[in-house]
Amino acid sequence: TGYKTNMLIAVPLRAKAEVIGVLEVINKSDGNNFNNDDLRFLEVLADQASIAIQNARDFGQLSSELDRLRTRVVTDSAQRDQELVWKSPKTEALLTQADRIALSDSPVLILGESGTGKELLADRLHNYSNRAAGPFIKVNCAAIPADLIESELFGYVKGAFTDAVRDKSGFFERAGGGSLFLDEIAELSLSAQAKLLRVLQNGTYQRVGGEVDVTVDVRVIAATNKDLGISVDSGTFRQDLYYRLAVLPIEVPPLRDRVEDIEFLAHYFLDGFKLERKDVPSDFSLEALEVLLSYRWPGNVRELQNAVERAVITCRGKKEITPLDLALPGKNRENTEYKGKNLKDSVTLFKKSFVREVLFAHGGNQTLAANALGIQRTYLSRMIKELNINHRGDEA
Repeated sequence: TGYKTNMLIAVPLRAKAEVIGVLEVINKSDGNNFNNDDLRFLEVLADQASIAIQNARDFGQLSSELDRLRTRVVTDSAQRDQELVWKSPKTEALLTQADRIALSDSPVLILGESGTGKELLADRLHNYSNRAAGPFIKVNCAAIPADLIESELFGYVKGAFTDAVRDKSGFFERAGGGSLFLDEIAELSLSAQAKLLRVLQNGTYQRVGGEVDVTVDVRVIAATNKDLGISVDSGTFRQDLYYRLAVLPIEVPPLRDRVEDIEFLAHYFLDGFKLERKDVPSDFSLEALEVLLSYRWPGNVRELQNAVERAVITCRGKKEITPLDLALPGKNRENTEYKGKNLKDSVTLFKKSFVREVLFAHGGNQTLAANALGIQRTYLSRMIKELNINHRGDEA
C-alpha cells in the first residue's frame, strides 16, 4: 500500500476465554516509540471493545431465540381457543378429510370465509401429521409490509439492506422439519410468490441479499378467504403457484351452513367463560337460542364467540342470556325501515345495514371486514364515511 510501518503495538480481544480478534495500532503521531502507558491504555480499550462485540453477539442470539419462542408460546387459555368442537355432519366430514390429508407432505390450501376456523384446521393438519414433533410456524401474510415479507419468510444476509447488521434466518428456516402456515396467502407480492414457488418445487431458496442456496424440508399449509381463481385472472396471483398450492384443497363451510354447530359452539364458549369469570349466566333463553340459529353470522365462529363474550359481560349476575344481551345487528328492531322508500333510498339503506353488520361482525376491524365484503379497505373506509356508519359497526 506504500504505507510504512515504523512501530506496531497489538493486544488480543478476548470474550469468554476465547480470542476473537486483535486490536492493532501503528505509528504514534508524534514519531516516538510506544511505551507501557500506551500498552495499558490499549489493553483497557481492548477490554471494552471485547465486551461490546460479545454483547452484539449475545443480542443477535437472543433476538433469534426470542423470534423462535414467539412462534411457540401457547398459554392455557390460548390452548382452549385452539380446540376444534363440532356437532354437524358437514364439520365431521371436513375433519375426516383433513385427517387423511394430514398424513401427506404435499402442500395444502385451506379455503373459507373469515372467522370459519381455517387456522384451527391448520393446527389439526400439523398435529395429525408425521411432522407433529417438529416446529409449526404461523405467518399472517397480510400483517407484514410488502417490502419486508421476503426477508421475514426467507431471511437475509448481513449487508442486504441498511439495517441488516447480521445474518438472520427466515420463517422457512425456523420451520425446518415441521410445517409453515401462510395465512392470507393472496396478499403475497408477486416477487415473494416466485420465491415460494421455487421452495415448493425444489425445496431451495436464497436469503435476501444472498447467493447461496438454502435447502429446507417444510410442509406448507396456506389459507385464504379470497377466490384465488379471480386473483389469477386479475394478475395478482401466479397461476403456477395456485396449481402448486391446490394439490390438496380443503374448504371450510361458513357457520350458517353448519346450523347444528351454532348452539353447540355457543354453549362451549359459555362454559369456557364460566371457568374464567364469576356471575356468568348458566344458559341461554329459548328466545336467545332462536336468535342464534336464525342469524346469518357473516363473521362466522369468531363473531359467535364475540357475541357470547359480550353477552356474558353485559348480563353478569343474570340466570339466562336473552336476545337483547346478544345485541346482534338487526335482531332487536322491527324491519320497517324500507316502508315508503323508493328504490334508490332502499338500496342505500340496505347497503348501510349490510356494511354495518359485517363491520360489527369483525369487531370494527376494517381490513377483515373489507376482505369479507370482497372490496378494498380504502373503498370500505369511504363507504363508512359516506353512509355515516359508526366505525365499529354497532348501533348508534
